[in-house]
Amino acid sequence: MGYFICVEPGVNLYVEDINPGGHKTIVFLHGWPLSHKQFEYQFNVLPAMGYRCIGIDWRGFGNSDKPYAGYTFERLADDIRIVVETLQLKQFTLAGHSTGGAIAIKYMSRYHGHEVANLVLIDAAAPRGFTQETAAQMQKLALNDRPKMMQDVTDMFFFQYITKPFSDWFMEMGLQAAGWSNSAVISMLRDANLDADLYRIAVPTLIVHGIHDKVIPFAQAQEMHQKISNSQLVPFSYSGHGAFYEERDKFNQVVSQFLSSNES
Repeated sequence: MGYFICVEPGVNLYVEDINPGGHKTIVFLHGWPLSHKQFEYQFNVLPAMGYRCIGIDWRGFGNSDKPYAGYTFERLADDIRIVVETLQLKQFTLAGHSTGGAIAIKYMSRYHGHEVANLVLIDAAAPRGFTQETAAQMQKLALNDRPKMMQDVTDMFFFQYITKPFSDWFMEMGLQAAGWSNSAVISMLRDANLDADLYRIAVPTLIVHGIHDKVIPFAQAQEMHQKISNSQLVPFSYSGHGAFYEERDKFNQVVSQFLSSNES
């Protein structure tokens, strides 16, 4: 089921809640500039394994409202906290891809891991996001030719071959975002430094990262693994920035095994 949750006056986030009766809950945070729809190939499988899967579109993206302001890691983490409180989630798994992984890290640090039992970081944009050069290039396109920007994102995202229809679907998903939110998040990623936040994560953490990732280098996954005390790193040898799709069967299995091994 899908519904909206108000996180501040005039700002409602879209939430996709699949299998609400599941015995364990996973909250998914998408990457920039996508939406919860990127996890379609998890939502097809994990609910049948007993999981409740909740996909949140952050402000400015997907089906959520698109205010002009609020695009900081702190505010985006605050939005997630309000959703958690509204849904009264307890001992859930927080899973974030790319920028969604960085938001998850900020949530863990800012709220001392409130009600999070396990953390899954997927090609996370941490401890750093975009380089100055990448940000400048993306910013120019975001403000002048956003479809070209989205085409460039798609071209560098995957290591494995994707079909033209899939590429079209992926681009359309990214173009659901507002131009101003795209631009604001590029700046946020350019200035990101979540190094100190990593040391504040105490829950069991699974780090999944494609070794061919051209967006966030695999070396950053190794760095996160060193700095998050209770973490394990699983390299995905045939993936770029999209392990959740490129090796989806392995991804779903690794996540399920990780959660099963950390059941309390």
